[in-house]
Amino acid sequence: MKQIKYLVMAFAAVCLTAGLASCEKEKEVEKIVEKPVEVVVKDTVKVEKDNNWSRYQAIVTADVVSKKQHDKAILLVAFGSTWEQAFDAFDMTIDAYKTAFPNYDIFLSYSSAICINRAAAGENGVTRNYYAPPFWLNAFAADGVQYKEIVVQSLQVIPGEEYTRVINYIKDFANNANGDLDDSYLATVTLKLGVPLLQDAEADVNLVAKELNDLYSTYAAQGTVAFMGHGNPDEYDTYKANVRYTQLEEALQKYNKNYFVGTVDMMKNFKTNVWARMTAAGITSGKVFLHPLMSINGDHGHNDMGGDDDDNWEDGKGFTPNEEGEVEDTSWKMYFQHLGYECNDNTVLPYGLLELPTIRSVWMKHTQEAIDGEPLEYYHSKNPEE
Repeated sequence: MKQIKYLVMAFAAVCLTAGLASCEKEKEVEKIVEKPVEVVVKDTVKVEKDNNWSRYQAIVTADVVSKKQHDKAILLVAFGSTWEQAFDAFDMTIDAYKTAFPNYDIFLSYSSAICINRAAAGENGVTRNYYAPPFWLNAFAADGVQYKEIVVQSLQVIPGEEYTRVINYIKDFANNANGDLDDSYLATVTLKLGVPLLQDAEADVNLVAKELNDLYSTYAAQGTVAFMGHGNPDEYDTYKANVRYTQLEEALQKYNKNYFVGTVDMMKNFKTNVWARMTAAGITSGKVFLHPLMSINGDHGHNDMGGDDDDNWEDGKGFTPNEEGEVEDTSWKMYFQHLGYECNDNTVLPYGLLELPTIRSVWMKHTQEAIDGEPLEYYHSKNPEE
């Protein structure tokens, strides 16, 4: 009975936020939410095993049914975050997509289970419920929904490990991996995929470099502008996507030699490597402006880049790098500060890329290109060519 109570509460929450317009649609949603209840009655063991999956699927499907206005949908897929600033950035992005694509229903999903769980728990004081892409895709195929066209837009920066997961979500959906979808529907639905921000080594990298320079040229005239991306560890450098950070730095330096691009996880491109390139270029003092090169300014931006973590520094001894050459337990801000640069809260530029309209428009450009292009051949990855 507790499961039934949870489902009713979940449905009530959806109704309150969505404002269902008609009794007929409300009855349709009720039927969908009640589906797992049959499992509770008939097979107690299965409910104990699949409880959360069934409950989450019911909530997401009810949300989609209540908000469906068109026969086409766009699913934005982000890695995720637990920060309120990130939530606001995602809300801002959804609104921008609704304006740019008025004939599509817009939804947003997290691909990180950790971020989903921690956001739901209110890790940073604000609670948000996000769900993984399979729940949304299954909801899009539900009776009473069945969108004719589904566009999945990756909100990743580089076409690396996380982008591969997005591709695999689409493949599993298209191939009915769990065998619980309508094959006749899957045979007719049009699937399309919008690629990450820096998908193309030439067009995307150069466009993003231009837009970033337009935004931050006045800062580069005053000192160093260091962008902090995430990056993939070498063993997870899918499609060798890490090279995009190097390519972006090269493209930015065509505008001003004071631009640098480092990462949290890319081997030989940590903050220590950024500093080595700065000193090799003769930049041994002055202001250092820090900026996240991530879709949102979340945990990495607030802590790894602009935080006050300073545990690695020891007076009289300096830093102790790890075996990979990175200085752990010290933020970028404190690292450059100890090295004698002017780097403090006033030189931290705390904006995720989705908060910058001209950069966000590059993702939206990829969405439009996906819509205008051929349907996705989901048996093959839509991976970069170089």
